[in-house]
Amino acid sequence: MPRTYDEDGFQKTTEVKDSDYAKTLPCNKITISDPFQWLSLGLNDLVKSPLISLFYGICFAAAAAGIVGLIYLQGNHSHLVILPALIVYMLIGPFLALGLYDASWARERGKQPSLLHSMKAIGRNSTSQWSFAVLLVVAMIFWMRVAALLHALYPSVEGASIVEFAPFLITGSIAGFILASVVFSISVFSMPLMLERRVDIMTAVFTSFNAVRSNPGPMLVWAAMICGGVLIGFATYGIGMIVTMPILGYGTWHAYHATIQKKH
Repeated sequence: MPRTYDEDGFQKTTEVKDSDYAKTLPCNKITISDPFQWLSLGLNDLVKSPLISLFYGICFAAAAAGIVGLIYLQGNHSHLVILPALIVYMLIGPFLALGLYDASWARERGKQPSLLHSMKAIGRNSTSQWSFAVLLVVAMIFWMRVAALLHALYPSVEGASIVEFAPFLITGSIAGFILASVVFSISVFSMPLMLERRVDIMTAVFTSFNAVRSNPGPMLVWAAMICGGVLIGFATYGIGMIVTMPILGYGTWHAYHATIQKKH
């Protein structure tokens, strides 16, 4: 059945059968060099959509700068604001990225991206998108609870040796890596899927997880690139995110199209 689109360029909603929920869509095999191609395509989209990129880049930068500034102002009580601040960032980050996905999507269809159209994309599949944002928040709260439990392994004496720190460092690193891997796996392609195909949250999560599991090497490289971009942003008090986040957002859209098989 051919696809039909509304006046905003979005695919029209059709009735979804029960059998279409919680499916795992097939994925392609990708190579270890593909993430570098996605990064290059993201940079190309940044150059071709400077105003949209600047708008969302500033939004990301302002959120990051707000978190860093709030933690700095709280001083000794910074631990009281870290979790709420990060939860807010986890909520708004995926929705800001939707605008970047929409711009890349429009360019793929031969249309000129617009800021207004990209902002409308934020409400395109709002039920699934908000459900996914809540899922990310729950994962972050879970990690904070695990971190609190792991703090029991922290040496209680001042000037402890590296050997005494080893249980805390090793256990914390392993737990953090496992949780970060799971969150990355279920999230890297979920939002693009919910935007373009309007799938339910479980289909998006299952498909994203399967795609990462089927391509561990290339997706590890892409995860490292994303981490690098975010770290650069926070290290520069958010300024770096004006450039890094639009590139990564556009790149994620190209990664999604290269990895998840298209409908025939």
